[in-house]
Amino acid sequence: MDHFITVDDRLSARQAQHLIAQGKQLIWQGDFQNAKQLLTALKRPRKALNFEQYRNHQADQARRLNSLLIATDDQYVIPLRRAPEVEQPCREVYGSSDSPRLIPLRELLGVIGAHQLRRKGIAIPALEARIHPHYGVFAPTRPDYVTIAADQPLPTATTAFDVGTGTGVLAALLAQRGLQVIATDTSNRAITCARDNLDRLGLTDRVEVLHHDLFPPGRADLIVCNPPWIPARPISLLDHAVYDEDGRMLQGWLDGLADHLTPNGEAWLILSDLAEHLGLRTRADLLAAIARANLRVAGRASVVPGHRKANDSRDPLHWARAKEVTSLWRLKVS
Repeated sequence: MDHFITVDDRLSARQAQHLIAQGKQLIWQGDFQNAKQLLTALKRPRKALNFEQYRNHQADQARRLNSLLIATDDQYVIPLRRAPEVEQPCREVYGSSDSPRLIPLRELLGVIGAHQLRRKGIAIPALEARIHPHYGVFAPTRPDYVTIAADQPLPTATTAFDVGTGTGVLAALLAQRGLQVIATDTSNRAITCARDNLDRLGLTDRVEVLHHDLFPPGRADLIVCNPPWIPARPISLLDHAVYDEDGRMLQGWLDGLADHLTPNGEAWLILSDLAEHLGLRTRADLLAAIARANLRVAGRASVVPGHRKANDSRDPLHWARAKEVTSLWRLKVS
């Protein structure tokens, strides 16, 4: 325990940086709001970076910021001045508690923010409803992914698979469009989240959510997937929705389509081309992977993302995000 040290409001950002550089974990005993200010001060300024520099910067920043800890009692009460009530948000993420905890302030703020987003939900115009993301499940804050699927004419189909369903937003959209859907995911958090959203939307009779790696048993007329779009190693929990190391999920999905589509079935691959602009995958690589899986491109629809980062010139990857396009690739078995 010699690497833990108790600190309070007297600690400056410079002193905190020095202690963290020595490998110390800082247990905050001062005012809670002052701890939030210190966390902000510990963040290093952003600048234009190539992708490798960006990921190294993210990993280093996460390590440093996670060194500032908040202690809770066995009921998730924080005994600090101006501390918020966090019992419900923490129970949603960590479950019941029977002992005190030390939680990185950065993580705790994420837990609080996720609780607020889960309670409020995100308006999805294509559904004319709200989706309520859970902590650790990628929130559908990028409307281009849902809009492009909503605007795409349906093939002749009655059944669909939604592979990697996350919050269940695409499964809900397909169900609203009249299909019987099986949605899969490998994340228990995502399974719980998707079931919660489908129940809220009254679609549990049209969508079954299963814990599966990629495809459920059987075949479907339409198979949809919005895989992580950057072929790189995830660092954090939420990274798994964005980063797909070596493109394993994308390749596995492509390779399995021929065995899970009905004879005249169609697959929709909804994918950002950001990896191409980052130099991590070429368009030729993607088309070659499609061809190797005995598939052909039957059509493609594209949309320019309108999410916040695409228009934020301060973002360190703005040089790539400004060129990003999201496409729905219609694939059929050759």
